[in-house]
Amino acid sequence: MTYRELAARLRLSEPTVKRMFSRGTFTLERIEQILEVIDLDLQELARLAREGSPAPAELTVEQEAALAQDRQLFSTFWLLQNNWSFDEILAEFTISRAQLTAFFAQLDRLKLIRWGPQERARLLVRRDFHWRDGGPVKKTYGSQIMREFLDARFKAPLEFMRFETRVLSAESAAVLKRRLERVVMDFNELAEVDSTVPSGKRLGIAMVAACRPWEFSALIALKRR
Repeated sequence: MTYRELAARLRLSEPTVKRMFSRGTFTLERIEQILEVIDLDLQELARLAREGSPAPAELTVEQEAALAQDRQLFSTFWLLQNNWSFDEILAEFTISRAQLTAFFAQLDRLKLIRWGPQERARLLVRRDFHWRDGGPVKKTYGSQIMREFLDARFKAPLEFMRFETRVLSAESAAVLKRRLERVVMDFNELAEVDSTVPSGKRLGIAMVAACRPWEFSALIALKRR
């Protein structure tokens, strides 16, 4: 169900519903109204909350291998992960209806999507899933993606990069790690809020969030053995 459909059922504006979900500002009464709309009860909601998302947070090796072997299939899956519809993909990209139909069918067989009437596809994995470390996708595309991402001056209005290196305690490093994890969560929440915005008004945004114990090799060379 889209934000727009839910807003209509709740008799609220779409921006109000988006804000509610992005900020998590629900009253108990509002939660009950939403549950009624999506035909779910509080007991079932509590079970889902205990177990986490029923959708996998990681693809299988077989699923990743299939995506790694076909760049067009991989690209189609990325678009679906980012809420592009069948018709939007067909209109924006140089791919025939027959090819796109074949890709949807293959993704359905791989159990990455559930393909239904009117070319609707529902993702069967979490949108914020993780690619496997050392898995087929990272081995095939990882180096190229990072090279392409870093090949920029990072001076444009929507670009930002800083490399900072300081000395912290282990406790402060743990705080920094948690804050970066929160930024990643915010990134995914914003993507969900914008999921109903028409594809022509959205742009792909890539973000790298990282921290680790590290020292410059030139500095290490100066240390007493």
